Amino acid sequence: MLFVDNKGITDPRLNLAFEEYLLRHVRETEPLLLFYINEPSVIIGRNQNTIEEIDPDYVNTHGVHVVRRLSGGGAVYHDLGNLNFSFVTQGKGDLHQFTKFIQPVVACLRSLGVAAEIRGRSDIFVDGRKVSGNAQYATTARMFSHGTLLFDTDLDAMLRAINPRRITIESKAVQSVRSAVGNLREMLPGNMTIDDLRAAILREIFGAGAVPEFRLQDEEWRRIEEISASRYATWDWNYGRSPQFNVQKSGRLPIGKVDARIEVSEGYIRSIRLFGDFSGKRDVAELEAGLVGTPYDRERLAAALAETDLDAYFGRMDVDAFINLIY
Repeated sequence: MLFVDNKGITDPRLNLAFEEYLLRHVRETEPLLLFYINEPSVIIGRNQNTIEEIDPDYVNTHGVHVVRRLSGGGAVYHDLGNLNFSFVTQGKGDLHQFTKFIQPVVACLRSLGVAAEIRGRSDIFVDGRKVSGNAQYATTARMFSHGTLLFDTDLDAMLRAINPRRITIESKAVQSVRSAVGNLREMLPGNMTIDDLRAAILREIFGAGAVPEFRLQDEEWRRIEEISASRYATWDWNYGRSPQFNVQKSGRLPIGKVDARIEVSEGYIRSIRLFGDFSGKRDVAELEAGLVGTPYDRERLAAALAETDLDAYFGRMDVDAFINLIY
């Protein structure tokens, strides 16, 4: 096995691109081990509906990245107190064999006095609290198995960022399962840092000697930046790839009650119907038709409605109030 240094990058879009590059473009036959730490971000599972998994107002206000990963499973929250690890291997004979990859981490924690255990298929628990979740992804020739370790994560921010909004959303997307979680820092002895934990895992895997490394060339780093820009930094991947879903929202405004029924596919509004006891001079069907084809995203909705006279449809309505109603 070879260790790959990510140079201290904390941008989740680059780190996921780094992982993808090792998977798809590196032909090293030795298994590779990558660690990375991300800035505050919600990492969405490949088959999830992004809108169902986040609180968009919270993530936008607090600058939380929202990025879709290649692997399946549920949404997870990352911040600078979360250590992520990824094993990239040749072939895919170990696909679904989570224990092989998780066991060294569990052994390391136990050597540090933490009563870690594997529960279910792919989670690490300590005293009934989840400290790690894991997922996998494979191509025809290679695979990776990656996971998180909650070390000193802001659990309040995590619960707020990935807490779904209180609206009715119907979809066939995979939804996250909530578990009681805990931080390893509270369980580890002394004043261990997240870097100390990473070093301990490296010793568990490689022993006390020098750690063998796989080093990337400058051109390979440029390829990673290209992958980040073309996939992980795009709205189409992070939001638009969400499965088809339906949204129902209603609210009582000064102009009366408004009920919105919206169908979204590939991140775009495919149909929208507005009902209620409001009264305007123009037929609301014109507004509905104008919104079809608009990305279901707060900023893009605001841009689409910038020149629209909403008062003509509702009697009195400002753009922010209308967007809050439908998004």
